[in-house]
Amino acid sequence: MSNNIKLDLLNSLKKYSKKKVSVENAILKFIKPGDRIFIDSGCAEPIDLTQKLITLGPRLPDVEILHFLSLSDLDYYETAGGIEDLYRHNAFFIGKSLRKYVKGGQADYTPMLLSEIPWLFKLGKMHLDTALIQVSPPDKFGYCSFGINVDIVKPIAEAADFVIAEINPNMPRTLGDSFIHMDDIDSFIVSDHDIIEYDYGKTDEVAQKIAKFVASLIEDESTIQMGIGQIPNAVTVELENKRDLGVHSEVFSDGIVDLVEKGVVTCKKKTIHKDKIICSFVMGSRRLYDFCDDNPMVEFHPCDYTNDPYIISQNKKQVAINAALSVDLTGQVNSDSIGHQFYSGIGGQVDFVRGAARAVDGKPIMVLPSTATLKDGKKVSRIVPFLQPGSGVVVTRGDVHYVATEWGIAYLYGKSVRERVLEMINISHPDFRGELLKHAKKWNYVYSDQQLPVSIDGRISIYPEKYETLFKTKTGKTIKFRPVKPTDERSIQELHYSLDKRDRYFRFFAPVQDFRHKKIQPMVNIDYINDMILVGEVDEEGEQKIIAIGAFFATTRPSLGEIAFVVHEKWRGNGITKFLLNYLVKIGRELNYKSFSGSILLENKAMLHVIDSSGYKLTLKNIESGVFEFAFDITK
Repeated sequence: MSNNIKLDLLNSLKKYSKKKVSVENAILKFIKPGDRIFIDSGCAEPIDLTQKLITLGPRLPDVEILHFLSLSDLDYYETAGGIEDLYRHNAFFIGKSLRKYVKGGQADYTPMLLSEIPWLFKLGKMHLDTALIQVSPPDKFGYCSFGINVDIVKPIAEAADFVIAEINPNMPRTLGDSFIHMDDIDSFIVSDHDIIEYDYGKTDEVAQKIAKFVASLIEDESTIQMGIGQIPNAVTVELENKRDLGVHSEVFSDGIVDLVEKGVVTCKKKTIHKDKIICSFVMGSRRLYDFCDDNPMVEFHPCDYTNDPYIISQNKKQVAINAALSVDLTGQVNSDSIGHQFYSGIGGQVDFVRGAARAVDGKPIMVLPSTATLKDGKKVSRIVPFLQPGSGVVVTRGDVHYVATEWGIAYLYGKSVRERVLEMINISHPDFRGELLKHAKKWNYVYSDQQLPVSIDGRISIYPEKYETLFKTKTGKTIKFRPVKPTDERSIQELHYSLDKRDRYFRFFAPVQDFRHKKIQPMVNIDYINDMILVGEVDEEGEQKIIAIGAFFATTRPSLGEIAFVVHEKWRGNGITKFLLNYLVKIGRELNYKSFSGSILLENKAMLHVIDSSGYKLTLKNIESGVFEFAFDITK
């Protein structure tokens, strides 16, 4: 602390000098054996007060200490002489310093939605004797800022019998509903330590892949929330090409600062709190804290406001990105425990999942790697047939919308159990898909003959994401073309049933009446090497519809593929078949095909025109019994 800052601080506190005490007196004057106290959360933990509390622990037996996300390296038990039953800790969210004690039974965990924790104290359901907080120095009006952490500490401080403050000039002065007046502080000490910084760690390849998938769901002018975790924060790197994003989140980190500086996060298109980043606390580097310091763009509010699903839902295009530990085949999300061992907490996940779900064009997204590595090096699937006994369902299967892993995105909302199972298997690690399918068949979740895409050697085929592309029609509408997935079965049935008798005859050379599971399943389970089927997908009033199919299939000749097309009547005349033909040729070349062939009824004038005007030189022309047979070279 420089001499000038010291002088300013002393001047600002002169009026309240009677409240200034030593660290030891601050603890012993207001805390008695058997009291219940709260220690400020996250990166705002009052280190000097906490350290002294631990040291004086033997003189304060049976004190219950409440926490929300303790991040310091302080060890309450070892520092206090290893007396295990001296304190009783109660965590609303389990941080690293308490995790081993919760696991060992020396500390408690209280599972609650973050938005509802303040009401425990506001309504007097949990009495609090003393709150230990860390704040910025008072301004000329006597108001101290809670700084980088407002979450539950502000309402708890307002409900506590006594408030002890650690006034630290290194604490940023943040704006919003983030202040406490010196009149409401019973005693204070002056500190000069650095604010705790939090590093999410280096983003690995898996997190980057998941982040790319999540970014693909985020539209321009969306308002985003990111929970705690490496993956949610990796998403910020993938948002640099978006425009006019907003932020309404319980927490954010350095990645948002980058997006503000690059002009991506402007908050100009937000529905509520226009031009403002709304948050409850931040966790990150000193650069982040400096960004928040006295910044009118950033508003801090208690979490009973930021996390209120009603408030969240008022943000159009609210996107909620939260991490899970495991998800079962039906969509139940476990985020707080590993079996019977509590690991973290509910936090704000449920608040934002429900708030985003209610928002206009909102998207709640759960993210997780498809596998975890155990201590012995063995890999296990995080997509599981059923949650491990003891694991908590934080987000119910009824609340889940999107789930993303490094293998893709599953959309579960409004889907049947059978559809959910196939979606989840599709984003699980290929090494575990067979086992997951066995469980699903055992419980009759799927058809007894349900298959997965496999290659000639029997291995699970990997979905070729690289072949996903967009096509804009003559009328300006965008169609997403991608390889077919096992989850497309129902949509492909619907497309075929939409064809009239004449269209069915043109496609199948017969008046096909039904497209049952046994007929369609081979069309959605392909190896992506010998056979390739592309589907064209559009959004029709919020529902994804397949409106076109283009395919080539292996023949008895290794280098020759047979092509086929289907386009919904409403979408014809937009150049879709021509686009599909050219794109299939490109893919065919990559897969070592040399020529394509096909058969067209002479009555099918539209398809004959496509082939005739394709520009590919026909190497075979043959007309027999009203059918035109053709082949053409794709190597040139």
